[in-house]
Amino acid sequence: MSKITTELLLERAVPRSTRLRKIETLNLSKLQLKTGDLDPRLFSRLRHLQKLDLSDNLLDKFPNSLTLPDLRVLNCNNNKLEDVTALKQFPLLEELTYENNVYLTLNDDYKVMFLLQNLRLLNGKDITKLANHVRRVNSRKLTSKVTAHWEKFFRDQLPEKHTAEQVKSIKKKFLKSVQTNVVYGPSSLSEFTRWRVKMIAEEFLAYSLGLELNSDTEPEEKTDENEEESTESPREAAEDVAQVGDFSSYISNVTVTPSKRKRNHSKSSPGNKRSKTQANTKEEASLNPRKSSHEDVSAEPLHFLQCHSKGNSREDFKTQLWSCVFEPVLDSGARKDPIVSSSRTVATCGGESVCLIDCETGTVLKKYKVATEEFFSVAWTTLTMVISDSRKKAHNILAAAGRRGIVKLIHVAADFCYGEIKAHKKPIATVCFSPTQETHLFTASYDKRIALWDIGIPDCDYNFKASQLLVLETASVPLRIALVPTCPEQYLLAGCEDGCFAWNIKLDKGQKSRPFEAIFQFPDEEGMTTSHRVDGLAFLNDDVVVSKSSKPGCIYLWSWSRSFDAKGKGSQRTMSAVILAELEWSTTDMSYLTLSTCPGRNTRFLANALPNPQGPLSPSEPPPPPLLSPQILKWPELRVNGEQPPEILVNNVVADPAFTYLVVLTSVNITAIWKKS
Repeated sequence: MSKITTELLLERAVPRSTRLRKIETLNLSKLQLKTGDLDPRLFSRLRHLQKLDLSDNLLDKFPNSLTLPDLRVLNCNNNKLEDVTALKQFPLLEELTYENNVYLTLNDDYKVMFLLQNLRLLNGKDITKLANHVRRVNSRKLTSKVTAHWEKFFRDQLPEKHTAEQVKSIKKKFLKSVQTNVVYGPSSLSEFTRWRVKMIAEEFLAYSLGLELNSDTEPEEKTDENEEESTESPREAAEDVAQVGDFSSYISNVTVTPSKRKRNHSKSSPGNKRSKTQANTKEEASLNPRKSSHEDVSAEPLHFLQCHSKGNSREDFKTQLWSCVFEPVLDSGARKDPIVSSSRTVATCGGESVCLIDCETGTVLKKYKVATEEFFSVAWTTLTMVISDSRKKAHNILAAAGRRGIVKLIHVAADFCYGEIKAHKKPIATVCFSPTQETHLFTASYDKRIALWDIGIPDCDYNFKASQLLVLETASVPLRIALVPTCPEQYLLAGCEDGCFAWNIKLDKGQKSRPFEAIFQFPDEEGMTTSHRVDGLAFLNDDVVVSKSSKPGCIYLWSWSRSFDAKGKGSQRTMSAVILAELEWSTTDMSYLTLSTCPGRNTRFLANALPNPQGPLSPSEPPPPPLLSPQILKWPELRVNGEQPPEILVNNVVADPAFTYLVVLTSVNITAIWKKS
């Protein structure tokens, strides 16, 4: 039996090669290879392999960690394969053949069509149209059926205050019931249907109850030698490839009138590669001539982009977009455009990608993709790095995190994702950097912890060392975090699933794991309460906090300094928020519709665009500086191929520091950019 060695790989390369990393085509057919012969450590060196022939061997499955990030064509004919789910680790695969594997069935064909979003040819046949049906129509129907099954039979079985044991029990019952009772399509595809139903049901529970997704079928992840893991090991995942220059879809003639709808899934679920090219792709909408008639609107729509599509599909109107933040301006001389007084570049995230967009031109400057990730949050910092000639230079670094609990660190100017921090075992809801300590990064996770990391400063070879400085224990899932502007090194505020909390984060206290120091109570129909979901939280200025909860139907403006008693002793104290003003909001059970502020610009703040907020209604204390009359931005009518896109939920709205641009993120993979008129 032939064993795979470096020499064998070099000899079987087409053409023959002297280095593994240069091999693009490899023929390993007719070698009597078994699964154990595929050494992941050896295959991980085939960084640029695009075509692989493994036909006429004895393989019964694929190892979960072959790490072939650029593989496009795979031939597995005449083997003994029993399962195809491990092929998920090759997300760029376009052509796949596995004929004459007697244990594989039509159900396996459907599985690979779902798992491999770029697959065009399967066993020599063009499956583009069928695969789109499997990924979209089939998934949509099954998701609807799974959701309906939960709502009808299981939702009322779970108490509002439930224990982990109760959740575990109902999860087991629900998964068994839904796989038995949800049917769709022909009986010949029943195995595939059960497989997808289980997957959808687990995702639904992860979203709805904050459970960790089953990772049994996920490939292993390769760890870079220069990266330091936290004490929490992550779920296994495929090798991540940071890609720049993916062309996204155009939107043409698209009215998007935001309307309230209930989401089936909310966010409460939960070796990198240098890019050699940079794409300047312009993806924008042509607007319907009918414009908004609202007289008070001071901004006009500029671009509508669809740049987070899964597999770059123009038909993707399902990817949720979650977070955006404007790039900080570097010191004078670093930017070549003297007209730009404040940054017009914004980082956006959603689905498997992070995009950098020029708001003025609508150009997607860079795009980073991680095929196994769903990004929820991004944040910028500026690090002074030593470059090759020992000079120091400031560079902007972007941190991106999401479902896998891993923080990606991207050196934007170099088009390079240089490292990662395995921060949490569960999804990360949000991240933010300290305004005073540029290497200090806070990560808030569904594991009910907020961690403070020192990400270090990479050297000229991108070696770096990250360390965990603090762990803040929360009573419920943290959704939004904000450092107190007057003392960002001492206090952190967090909006959580079950209230608003504050921690002392001063590093000289010695205690690494800390409980919350205060919980704030707010008025409700029955008096004062601490128990409500706070999914919107930001500082309007150095003292005024803006917070939003879906239940009370209002936005509170309250004073940090008058609410928090810094002189009090002990932890976990209850403090009443000193309300300065209330702004009417919709009473809704929809969560994760965020608000953001633009401090220093006449204390404006932006909330998501669904409800119609009315100005200060019932101030109980002297109000802060006057608020502008509320203005509602009406969307132009948008059409895609002559049809209106699905109804839209606005997930996030952010303004640049100069209040020149508004960036709006939606639930249907549309990024809207407005410019102050």
